[in-house]
Amino acid sequence: MRRHTTSIIPSSVLALALLSGCGGTAPPTPEAPIPATDTEVGTVSPVAGEPTASELADLVEQLSPSVVNITTVITTASGPSPLDFFFNGRPGSSPTPRQRRGAGTGFVIDPEGYVVTNAHVVEDAETVLIRLYDDRQMQGRVIGRDRKLDLALLKMDDAGPLRAVALGDSTALRVGETVIAVGNPFGLGHTVTTGIVSAKARSIGAGPYDDFIQTDASINPGNSGGPLFNRRGEVVGINTAIRAGADGIGFAIPVDALKDIVGQLRDKGFVERGKLGIEYQAVSVELAAALGLDRPRGAMVADVIEGSPAAQAGLRSGDVILAIENNPIRRAEDLPRNVARHAPGSKIRIRFLRGGEEGEAVAELAKLEGSEGPPSGRDASPDGDDADGKAHLMGIKLDDAKGGVRVEGMKRPYKGLFVGDLIVAVNGTATPNRKALEAVIAEMKPGDVAMFKVRRDDPRGGRHHRFVGVPLAE
Repeated sequence: MRRHTTSIIPSSVLALALLSGCGGTAPPTPEAPIPATDTEVGTVSPVAGEPTASELADLVEQLSPSVVNITTVITTASGPSPLDFFFNGRPGSSPTPRQRRGAGTGFVIDPEGYVVTNAHVVEDAETVLIRLYDDRQMQGRVIGRDRKLDLALLKMDDAGPLRAVALGDSTALRVGETVIAVGNPFGLGHTVTTGIVSAKARSIGAGPYDDFIQTDASINPGNSGGPLFNRRGEVVGINTAIRAGADGIGFAIPVDALKDIVGQLRDKGFVERGKLGIEYQAVSVELAAALGLDRPRGAMVADVIEGSPAAQAGLRSGDVILAIENNPIRRAEDLPRNVARHAPGSKIRIRFLRGGEEGEAVAELAKLEGSEGPPSGRDASPDGDDADGKAHLMGIKLDDAKGGVRVEGMKRPYKGLFVGDLIVAVNGTATPNRKALEAVIAEMKPGDVAMFKVRRDDPRGGRHHRFVGVPLAE
């Protein structure tokens, strides 16, 4: 029985291969709103019904001009080469700058040149090149990004009117429904694959708001950030991840998550989310029976943080949250996503079960700690996710939590460390927050092993401490 706060949503990450990329800089904020689902001039018109083979080909021909290929360039400093002795007469002593290229995909969301892709595609990139369907190549600028959802908004200047996609409704997507993926696999350029929706609401350990669409439409490295279309030609997902060693399994971010944040990405360059201020847990079969529920559903309040919006709204430990703003909480993982989609200061209605009777409360949300600041070039805070620290070299996503630093996700597994663990000390030094943890790590060298003291909640409700050795990447 793990406990979480609304600011941190742990999940399992085993053998997950995220498609890698690089990052960029941000320009001034544009003013005009972004067209979303409305069909307008310059936007692909949805079609009705299940397409025949000929109609599918026509549909792909109509959609392809809205999909772009993205190339990123990042300069890295590699170590000195032993060959320097032979060419320079002395051993190498200074790092040699090298350029690394990445490939990804994006899609036009606004005819004026706005493009959506994955945040990891443009992470740390010095140059972002966008190739259009007609082979024109434009330089792109990072307008905004949200690492927690792994989404980024780019802008091409002077691209001329472009054909934008129509955004669909990912909640209406059904398992078994035909979908079409268009992307740039392995840098090969425009490639189209088809398949079905294999599952929905998948949690794969990629971030705090996991809610992926699983599909068997072929997704490969380079497809990251590309659109997943339904049979009507509407974007229903953003292709993001694959599972290593598994054929026919790919994952896409539901497009509704993009619609929740795209305005903030354009207006501010980052996303602010609301915080309720509780620890919560899943409702097991046994708990459901004890509570008088017909089946396991909702999210049980394990603890209410003193002075939080939840406390002020009157929520108590033992309450079961059933709905947020009329959106049912079917699983515990639905709770943080439904809270975080509301901005700080928003008032949300909460339906809950207490003592066998339903009640309702209204909470005014606080600001979620760990919300990203502006991207590079927009006065990024040194304490934000843009902070330079060796902790990031370990590939562990961290966020402040009550009593320590929570592990939100891992790009690779570490023996003995799990998503959801609370790091309370490193090398014998207490780490009440991420800044303290990064200060300890900053004193270490690549290749050193950090000794984490972690607190873990077991399924029976107890808490245990363990020590875990985590090597710092070379």
